[in-house]
Amino acid sequence: MRRLLLIAFLAAVFADPAHATPAVKYGIQDDNYILNGPGKLTQRLDTIDKLGVDMVRFTIRWDEVERRQGRLNWGRTDQVLRGLNNRRMQVVATLVGTPAWANGGRAPRFAPPSGKDFATFAGAAAERYPFIRHWLIWNEPNLRRWLEPTIPGTYVRRLLNPAYKAIHQANRRALVGGGVTGPRANVGGVSPLDWLRGMRRAGARLDAYAHHPHPASAYETPTEGGCFGAECKTVTLANLRVLVDAVRRAWGGGKRIWLSEWGYQTNPPDKFLGVAPRLQAQYIGEAARLVYRTRQVDMLIQFLYQDEPQTDRFQSGLLNSRGRATPGLYAFMFPLASTADGSVARLWGQIRPRAGRQPYRIQLYSRRRKAWLTPVRSTDRRGIFALSVRVPIGAVLRVWSVRDRRFGAPVTVE
Repeated sequence: MRRLLLIAFLAAVFADPAHATPAVKYGIQDDNYILNGPGKLTQRLDTIDKLGVDMVRFTIRWDEVERRQGRLNWGRTDQVLRGLNNRRMQVVATLVGTPAWANGGRAPRFAPPSGKDFATFAGAAAERYPFIRHWLIWNEPNLRRWLEPTIPGTYVRRLLNPAYKAIHQANRRALVGGGVTGPRANVGGVSPLDWLRGMRRAGARLDAYAHHPHPASAYETPTEGGCFGAECKTVTLANLRVLVDAVRRAWGGGKRIWLSEWGYQTNPPDKFLGVAPRLQAQYIGEAARLVYRTRQVDMLIQFLYQDEPQTDRFQSGLLNSRGRATPGLYAFMFPLASTADGSVARLWGQIRPRAGRQPYRIQLYSRRRKAWLTPVRSTDRRGIFALSVRVPIGAVLRVWSVRDRRFGAPVTVE
């Protein structure tokens, strides 16, 4: 019997669900690594490029670019954004932070009294970077630490709508994401669902609703553990359908959703909010499959590339703070997810480095023995594959990228 469990089984390709989103893009955000990481900027951008990302989210701080009214210093922002464009990585640009001259000398989180100055800046950014199509207005404005006053109407009238108009005037092909909400209210904040409804009442103009569906706890998976019902105020991947329904009710079924920041922290080092590194790797694959199968979602952005060294910040990177790869790195490059149906495991995955169809194999993996479950197969043009293999529940599988000569992270069939 053991021999039968370890010898290769026949695999049969099955069709992707009809509601899948073939155009969904996967990306990464780590401003600190890009700006301050080891080596030269060109080397760091090359490193990100080799992951096979479709897009990179990067923050343009108004309070840093325009410290004095009318005097714009784009500095390293130019180097980063043009460097990403030269490598054909799409940019998701976030505009955030009010300079002191525009809000009466207050901290950058305080909104300007009117939207005129912010609109001027947003239009200037769109004109300077015509290759950027995806723009985000602010970051988690439903949280007091990012925006005051923390009121949906203020956000819409002073930030979102003025920037929306200015960006579209500068670039007709641009798309503007609004909301950019955190997953929960926190102290003094507003829940993302209440914020969304408040934006709608205030007449928000947007091409997509952006949200950060970070998990609510270490016990939540990308598909299980989320809240539902009238009392639900938190939106994570586990209850993504709640967000989809709320956006549809507010703006109709054609409005897009951008998941512009997401990630699981690991333990170690975060003993309270983190999950084991092997679980982070498995959840990366499950999240990728979930958004691929959700018609309304256009993107999923991994946060971060490298852990932040301060334990009170984020340890959701694909490298630890010392720069060593975690299983999550290989899960990001070669995501794999499984769903058990009796003795059949239905697999979904992607080979991300490079472009076009990619050869791959699936391996049954254990410390004692390894066995190929498939011959060499080919992905679709996006590097995506879907197939079924006969294996028992509890079997551990991993994908092999023939051209990269690397395995993805092991995934347990459950």
